[in-house]
Amino acid sequence: MVELTELEHDALVEIFNIGVGHAAAAMSGIVREEVTMSVPSISFLSRGDAAELLEAAHRRNDSAGSNYNSSGSSQRICGVSQHYEGAFQTEALLMFPEYKSLELVRLMVGESVPLAELSGMEQEAMSEIGNIILNSCVGTLANIFEQELHGSLPVYHVGSSDEILDASGTRSETVVMMLHIDFILEKHQIHGYVAFILDVTALHDLKQQIAGYLQRTLGLA
Repeated sequence: MVELTELEHDALVEIFNIGVGHAAAAMSGIVREEVTMSVPSISFLSRGDAAELLEAAHRRNDSAGSNYNSSGSSQRICGVSQHYEGAFQTEALLMFPEYKSLELVRLMVGESVPLAELSGMEQEAMSEIGNIILNSCVGTLANIFEQELHGSLPVYHVGSSDEILDASGTRSETVVMMLHIDFILEKHQIHGYVAFILDVTALHDLKQQIAGYLQRTLGLA
């Protein structure tokens, strides 16, 4: 696996913080509530480790008292994926616990919509949220790297962490770049993940783009 230096890792965190800052501004207008987002960590994981991380995050949420309903829907993940090509190829994936995705949809459409109708709106609303957040992250990468990255339309998924990663084309030989994102709203705090699925070639391309950015900004070789 290609490893980033500490300087490259810090640069990547800062780039994504800029990206989610743009997403937060767009989200604030949609949910009519101030939204702040941060990227507290970035890790490069195998497909299996990525699935385990998501499952562990679910267990922490459940133990904190997230009994959204008795059907066990809080065990499932809501995901939105988009494929990008250009400076490097990647499948980008935004993921929330399903019960948290319904909270976001409720914020988007208002309190007056019945729960039965709310569930029917989930796919369209989450696809819009995914499109905003993923394009903000990827668009910031493209601008800072001075390259082009073109994305597909968002695709909505619901299932276990294994099912979500499988649906996004994650193979055993790929690397998952996992961003832990905190969404803080006035009355809500939601933890989500953005994953970028990279093969070896894409990982090398990403490292090369980061090195080029540092060279331009800091004069590093």
